[in-house]
Amino acid sequence: MKAFVVRSYGSPDVLELADVDRPVPGDREVLVRVRATSVQPYDWHHMRGEPYVARLMPGTLGLRAPKIGILGADVAGHVEAVGGSVTGFRPGDEVYALVAQGGFAEYVCVPEDRLARKPENLSFEQAAAVPLAGVTALYGLRGQGRMRSGQRVLVNGASGGVGTFAVQIAAASGTTVTAVCGTRNMDLVRSLGADEVLDYTAQDFTRQGRRHDLLLDVAGARSAAVCRRALTSKGTYVAVGGPQGRWLQPAAHVFAAVAMSPLVSQRMVMADVYAYTEHKRSLTTLTELIEAGKVTPVIDRSFPFDDIPAAVAYQEEGHATGKVVIGL
Repeated sequence: MKAFVVRSYGSPDVLELADVDRPVPGDREVLVRVRATSVQPYDWHHMRGEPYVARLMPGTLGLRAPKIGILGADVAGHVEAVGGSVTGFRPGDEVYALVAQGGFAEYVCVPEDRLARKPENLSFEQAAAVPLAGVTALYGLRGQGRMRSGQRVLVNGASGGVGTFAVQIAAASGTTVTAVCGTRNMDLVRSLGADEVLDYTAQDFTRQGRRHDLLLDVAGARSAAVCRRALTSKGTYVAVGGPQGRWLQPAAHVFAAVAMSPLVSQRMVMADVYAYTEHKRSLTTLTELIEAGKVTPVIDRSFPFDDIPAAVAYQEEGHATGKVVIGL
């Protein structure tokens, strides 16, 4: 099968299109024929081996070379074959999944308990925009954020992949949503259900005098200490991302927020979606929201499979609105 393989750290040029063996599903695995995938910061962090501090942390980046040979965390496609103990899927089923690796290939094996039925009203490319960003938003809001109807929720970084899902999920949950984004995306974010949209180039959300019950910080442009000004005394701050850097960021921003939690009245937590194990349940919830018309993936641009390096380079620029997807 064809796959983009990464053997050393570097720019998108290190992504090499190669012929590799097609994986064979284990007893409780499903072989998926990938019809679409997507690109996100997760991919280029692993491609570049940044931040460098993460190379010293167990279970993340390799010290000298990538631990992940085939990138791609989002998968949408159909079931090609199933392992002997798989009962929930059969060949031909249209599915999607959040995987640790393998999406930049024609086939990938997925554990049955991480796979979910694809929303019927989405194309494969649309569905491929959902898993990592959608699960992160859902986990950050309802899981770590403990979001409840009637609360005031602020989403900082509302026009990116996670942010566009977060605004819609929060609005569908009966909260009052304030969204922070750039000037050109204000109308889009408002159309997603935000009650108030702030332009970060002209307004400082930490100095608006408004207090929120929950702040989902995707952009990470302000320190968690400063963001506390936008929270109620018992509010919750959820760190998703942070400023980009080669050595410490965004890891330092997220860990600094968590370290502050015992010292302040607010809850300061992070949404580490790969430490979270309920991917299938989250994807099923997202499918329900999407099929009910309450959530729709926002796609900035679509690239063909052969142009994955170009897609990664484009996403790495940081200006995409919503998701960058790949069709196979």
